[in-house]
Amino acid sequence: MKKKKRKINVKRVAILIILLVLIIVGSVLAIGKLTNKGTKTKEVKEVASIEAYGYTLRDNATAYYKKLFKELEKTLNKKEVDEEKYAELVAQMFIADFFNLDNKINKNDVGGKQFVYADYQNDFERFAMDAMYKSVENDVYGERNQELPIVSNVEVTKVGNEAYTYGENTDENAYIFNFVIEYKDDLEYQTEGSLTLIHNGNKIEVAAMSEKQAN
Repeated sequence: MKKKKRKINVKRVAILIILLVLIIVGSVLAIGKLTNKGTKTKEVKEVASIEAYGYTLRDNATAYYKKLFKELEKTLNKKEVDEEKYAELVAQMFIADFFNLDNKINKNDVGGKQFVYADYQNDFERFAMDAMYKSVENDVYGERNQELPIVSNVEVTKVGNEAYTYGENTDENAYIFNFVIEYKDDLEYQTEGSLTLIHNGNKIEVAAMSEKQAN
């Protein structure tokens, strides 16, 4: 007795293959999304610069810092630069960036470095990473929940001008400023101190910082 051959429903098989392919593709895409979710890193971009002085502004700066940057740009673009105003803005911006930890990517992302005297920048960066920035958690993937200080305002008061010796050089007219910091929330970070700013070519740069105000 001959066995009957089963007829293959080509249409049904084709539908099953299509469904199987869709399931596989969907699974691959889902796994890809889950995998990439934790690997997408933050990108910090430069949005403005003052080329003649080498100053730059990053897109993750606070609204307060961006306002100061605009003031600095306006001051430095004048035919005759008001040096005292320039020094005042450098003092404010250095403090506003250095003590604002909330927008920093990690402990290596030290704020205010561009305002520090060129020969001191590497030492300044190492000091900051070992002290002020030591506890800043990594936020490369944008998942940090750590509460960090946000600077809302910096008041600076000029104490005077005096001679300041650094290495084999002396600036006979270095600026001394006292500063007071206001934060969005009080997290018990430094709120006052003093800065010494010196001349370096056409720039005014931070040479020293103290936790105590100058007399």
